[in-house]
Amino acid sequence: MRVLRRALGTLLVLGAVSCTTAHGDDASAGDDPPAALAPFERLLPAPLSARAEGPGYSFGPGTVIRTGPGADGEVRRQVRRVAELLAEQLRGPSGLPLPVVDGARGEGIRLRIDAAAEGVGEEGYRLQSGPSGVDLVARTPAGLFRGGQTLRQLVPVAGPGTVPGGTVTDRPRFAHRGAMVDIARHFFTVEQVKRYVDQLAQYKVNTLHVHLTDDQGWRLVIDSWPRLAQYGGAGEVGGGPGGHWTKAEYRELVAYAGERYVEVVPEIDMPGHTNAALASYAELNCDGKAPERYTGTKVGFSSLCVGKERTYEFVDDVLGELAELTPGRYLHIGGDEAHVTPAADYAAFMDRAQEAVGRHGKTVVAWHQLASARPAAGAVLQYWGHDKTSAADRAAVAAAAKAGHPLILSPADRVYLDMKYGAATKPGLAWAGYVPVSRAYSWDPGAYLAGVPESAVLGVEAPLWTENVATRADWELMAFPRVLGLAELGWSPAAALDWTSYSRRLAAQAPRLDAQDIGYFRSPEVPWTR
Repeated sequence: MRVLRRALGTLLVLGAVSCTTAHGDDASAGDDPPAALAPFERLLPAPLSARAEGPGYSFGPGTVIRTGPGADGEVRRQVRRVAELLAEQLRGPSGLPLPVVDGARGEGIRLRIDAAAEGVGEEGYRLQSGPSGVDLVARTPAGLFRGGQTLRQLVPVAGPGTVPGGTVTDRPRFAHRGAMVDIARHFFTVEQVKRYVDQLAQYKVNTLHVHLTDDQGWRLVIDSWPRLAQYGGAGEVGGGPGGHWTKAEYRELVAYAGERYVEVVPEIDMPGHTNAALASYAELNCDGKAPERYTGTKVGFSSLCVGKERTYEFVDDVLGELAELTPGRYLHIGGDEAHVTPAADYAAFMDRAQEAVGRHGKTVVAWHQLASARPAAGAVLQYWGHDKTSAADRAAVAAAAKAGHPLILSPADRVYLDMKYGAATKPGLAWAGYVPVSRAYSWDPGAYLAGVPESAVLGVEAPLWTENVATRADWELMAFPRVLGLAELGWSPAAALDWTSYSRRLAAQAPRLDAQDIGYFRSPEVPWTR
């Protein structure tokens, strides 16, 4: 691996760093301890390129955040919102006033839209720091927001200080960089999920997939089928009280995430994983009898009645209301582990469910089992297989990708955040094996599935299932720091994916995680300094 040097003016082109993998007792070995890394060397995700050069900018009581020319109308409004949010994020740890003013002239942190900015794409940015201030330039407000999150890592953890001089030019490798939260097995409030959005967005994750329904609970109000939330939501794994979100709460989350350029993808799992719905409405069962609510953790035993027309009225009503609430492009319709639904019935059901998604103006996302049926044109498949997944299943997914279906990669033995780190981990499961921090990071999404070129990979996503994750403390312990590795796999160039470099940069994030009161697993593989 190329050693990243701290000499002034050295160009750090991270895309040129060779990709290696390290495991075991030597996994955290490196030439420099995390505390010795220069500021640009600590950035996570690793940027496309960074050059440390010249004196930096004094970030202090006189700092002003400025919104410059290059935008009008809605774009100008968004730039102002990005600036105000950045000021809020920087005020907290620094205690500085950081007023936001219009106009690019003068010292300070200057935000500007330039539709012709080179090398940054739609979500990237260029950050330049010098004695007169910091310039953030992007083609879009989303790019300015991503650049602002990089700036947060370049200012001191607390108080005034110096933003190092130099330039970062950056853009993502993959369009989809996601995390999934399961509020169906154990219920979590909108406030907890909003906290996760903030935690994710600062590391350039841009998608939040919310698993809203399962056997154990239905978590969103559907006006046309009110017992789904009232009755189906009144439980969870272990027999707790459960709960549900109102439509206003869901809209609040969607708006909150949108302000941070995180797209919400809601999931209604079907035709399996539906016991909460079946318990709420007897008419959805083939025998017309509602089962008891379910508080266990087994899977694959439930199914909507594929032969009833009433089932499809239900599907259309639910997806229609969800589409109306969701400004994003996608509706996720599950489709996994429908073990008691015959293959022909499964294919027929998924045909009609996909038609309903299209009828309501959205694009289908489904788990990769849809590949065994008839994926609709443009449908996105989310692969959750692992090292022991059959060759036939992998081949079906590869064939779907060859037919033009984009893939989201969520291999369970790499990025399922509910998998235990090791035998001593108290929460979590281990059916896909243990997933230490190095294993979660040390794989290449662009070359992961045989027969699937990188061009077919829409991106990566880290699910957090909650069969035995019931508290914020357990949630954060299982997600952090592994979700930061997912963020880098989705954003950084392939040549930058190096465990030794990453582990040192990850360790350097500890003071920021501590300052934000984010709980995390102090993996022995990572050279933490505090």
